[in-house]
Amino acid sequence: MAQTQPIFILPEGYQRTIGKDAQRNNIAAAKQVAETVRTTLGPKGMDKMIVDSLGDITITNDGVTILEEMGIEHPAAKMLVEVAKTQEDQIGDGTTTAVVIAGELLKNAETLLDKDVHPTVIARGYRLAADKALKIFEEIAEDIKNEDQILQKIAVTAMTGKGGESAKEHLARLAVQAVQQIRDEDKTINIAYIKLEAKTGSSIEKSELIKGILLDKEKVHSAMPKRVVNAKIALLDAALEIKSTETDAKIQISDPSQLQAFLEQEESMIKKMTDVVIKTGANVVLCQKGIDDLAQHYLAKAGVYAARRIKSSDMEKLARATGANVISSVKELQKEDLGYAGVVESVMINDEEMTIVKECKNPKAVTLLVRGGTQHVVAEVERAVKDALGDLCAAIKSGKVVAGAGASEVEVARQLRLYANSLSGREQLAVLAFAESLEVIPRTLAENAGLDPIDVLTDLKSHHDKKMKWAGIDVFKGKVVDAWKLGVIEPLSIKTQAVSSASEVAELILRIDDVIAGANKGGGSSGMPHGMDGMPPGMM
Repeated sequence: MAQTQPIFILPEGYQRTIGKDAQRNNIAAAKQVAETVRTTLGPKGMDKMIVDSLGDITITNDGVTILEEMGIEHPAAKMLVEVAKTQEDQIGDGTTTAVVIAGELLKNAETLLDKDVHPTVIARGYRLAADKALKIFEEIAEDIKNEDQILQKIAVTAMTGKGGESAKEHLARLAVQAVQQIRDEDKTINIAYIKLEAKTGSSIEKSELIKGILLDKEKVHSAMPKRVVNAKIALLDAALEIKSTETDAKIQISDPSQLQAFLEQEESMIKKMTDVVIKTGANVVLCQKGIDDLAQHYLAKAGVYAARRIKSSDMEKLARATGANVISSVKELQKEDLGYAGVVESVMINDEEMTIVKECKNPKAVTLLVRGGTQHVVAEVERAVKDALGDLCAAIKSGKVVAGAGASEVEVARQLRLYANSLSGREQLAVLAFAESLEVIPRTLAENAGLDPIDVLTDLKSHHDKKMKWAGIDVFKGKVVDAWKLGVIEPLSIKTQAVSSASEVAELILRIDDVIAGANKGGGSSGMPHGMDGMPPGMM
């Protein structure tokens, strides 16, 4: 009998992992990612220090920041990073929760795979469970009543366990004020209109809300006033200078008087421009483009405060804060286009000259100035404030909230188990596995606080069986309490988004039974991450 030759269908350098090996590797990689961020969850979660290739240090317990800074390579692990990014983009908080739930779903799926439950059956069971879980979350959620109090508690909850915890009450108040200030009449909130400015050189308690905009620009001329009260502000998206021609032109000058006439012509054009601005009654000019030296002189002479090369995003915020119109042609500037601010002045913050536009009438854009002792502290406080702002916007948008401290997850898990009993077939096992996966949140909170997770979970479940739906863990006292009364409140959409995206990514990874990785064109190793040959998956 002739010996058959092996048939190669893939080019040289390609690697392929099939069947259970591929599944196991993918699940192992995803679990490893979840384990990495798991210790950061909750008020007693720890921080991670990440040092990049340049030696820059990031200290944080923000899930998405950790995963982005780590530079993960494994394709399945990257999917969990995408879950965190989606959570961040949609809500602004709950990234760690989403990743931890996704990792636990895959871990429990692995147990079912060992029992010869087919991956598509698990995926279908997970889909059923996720749909049911979202409905349960909706049912148990509370409507926001007494808005100010609830929003303050949401902001405090979001910051607990993060960088700015020492001043969380103060920062929470600022965040609530900022969000309520920029809310439009139709109750829509665009978080982009809250400018976060982080500066070192003071304590966190010195952080403040500016009812206006802080610009990282200085006045253009030393003779200009340092402070303008009752500022009438002109916003220009046009240059106060003579534009150079786009085509090359030659001017022939035969005697000095012609040169003088040419220069005077240029000067008169700039004078006309500045006269238009001054005539409107403007005493502050904020320009997106350049301001000529001569124009600066004329403006300074008229006692006008001017700053140039302001970012377009800042111009938009200034328009909303002051009520001014952004004008694209100087000739078109009218008195009606001017905005108002109580004070515009030049300030020194951390040895940097800046322009502050404050005391605006009902501004629809504000600045949150975050302070801290070092760059690392400020960066982490800024991330904590961002999370709080995201939570507040999500809560106002949905109008529904749930209790945190693991209370809502245990309640949903309890009701999911009851739902599983109504199912027949193997999907029931997947629904039960999903319910167990949700309990990873209270279990992790207990572990990170140094409590016995089994005792805590047993106690929690018994309280929920007695219809105490908001029974959660007080990690500081180590006992089960009413999380709602304790003031641990989170927006509903954090939970629903986390459960939805975690189940989707778990289903996606479970369905993969073949991984084909191409060769690296730049030479060296193939695109297949380390660990695809059965070794532990490489992540960094």
